Amino acid sequence: MKTWLWMLMLVPVLGFAQDKKATLEAQKKRLQQEIVQINTLLKSSVKKRANVLTEVETVQLKMDRQDALIRLTNRQINRLNQEISLNLRNIEQLRTELATLKKDYAEMVVAARKNQSTQNRLMFLLSSESFWQAYKRMAYMKQYAAYRKQQGEQIAEKTKTLQQYTNNLVAQRKDKERLIRENRDAQKALDTVRARQNNLVQQLKRKEKSYAAQIRKKQQQQAAIDREINRLIREAIAASNKKAGTKTTSFVLTPEAKALAESFAANKGRLPWPVEKGIVTQKFGTQRHPVVRTTTIKSNGVTLSVPPDTEARSVFDGKVLNIVQFKGSNPIVLVQHGNYITSYKNLSKVYVKKGDKVAAKQAIGKVFTNRDTGKTALQFSLFQNTTPQNPALWLYQMN
Repeated sequence: MKTWLWMLMLVPVLGFAQDKKATLEAQKKRLQQEIVQINTLLKSSVKKRANVLTEVETVQLKMDRQDALIRLTNRQINRLNQEISLNLRNIEQLRTELATLKKDYAEMVVAARKNQSTQNRLMFLLSSESFWQAYKRMAYMKQYAAYRKQQGEQIAEKTKTLQQYTNNLVAQRKDKERLIRENRDAQKALDTVRARQNNLVQQLKRKEKSYAAQIRKKQQQQAAIDREINRLIREAIAASNKKAGTKTTSFVLTPEAKALAESFAANKGRLPWPVEKGIVTQKFGTQRHPVVRTTTIKSNGVTLSVPPDTEARSVFDGKVLNIVQFKGSNPIVLVQHGNYITSYKNLSKVYVKKGDKVAAKQAIGKVFTNRDTGKTALQFSLFQNTTPQNPALWLYQMN
């Protein structure tokens, strides 16, 4: 295959590799930032002398992120191994082609020296039997000179390309060595965290029944709050139906509200997070408790651990549907986006009131910080009418 052809075929492959590299680097940076935030949570837990369950949950979170970081770095190393292998093949092929070109060029130079005098070239033309033959010989001499020039240019171009591949190979090997060192350090950190976790788990097992009871009580409180939110949404749906003179289980939307809902849905997967900085400490859906494995928990949304004094912000343009003041719970803000509702739970302060219009990323309240544990956490939920949606599918890069 001609060099220019296989290099042309290589362009999209290299472009894809660069995109993949950038994606992995972005994921790695995000994991590293989350680990920094988790370390802050751990320091806060120790400082506040939080119960063992809280500390075990946080340590488990760090183990998960540390393990994810190791696996991601292994993917980067494997990708580099593939690139290094490809580079070595390219270098070997270029060296072979370059050697052939140099050999051909050397033979041309030797032949040219034997016939380089002006007299030889002139005699070659004058010995022509006809004007047409002389013309063809003149054209041949020009073509030969052009071919020699082209061969020289190809040699220079391939030499330059070979040098680039060699430089890339050196850089790739350095990157690989750096990643191996990073993985070795990450594995040591994971081993240290795992040892700490094992010690904490032994402490937790002595009071597992008590902690399981705490989790169940917390789940009951959460279920009651979710029922209240569901009731308020159904009331709003009923009011929209009454106004329109219909009876359905969905919001009856004005043209303006319908356009807002369509715009909201069109941004699925690209909505901003409800906080500027945070990490997911509890996912959506029914799942086993991360520590007390005998207990099942259910979440209609996600829980985000955030730095103290963090403000909750609306993920999209909308209208404040309600402010929920539920017994035993911190204030909750419900924002309506057509037939979509977003819920912001566990606030210490609320900046908006029912009926207010809000813009995307507008601060709507301050997230509550638990004085006993030092944890600051926002519980975020998203509904289509009354049906809970997985926020990870809607918020930007939450997966």
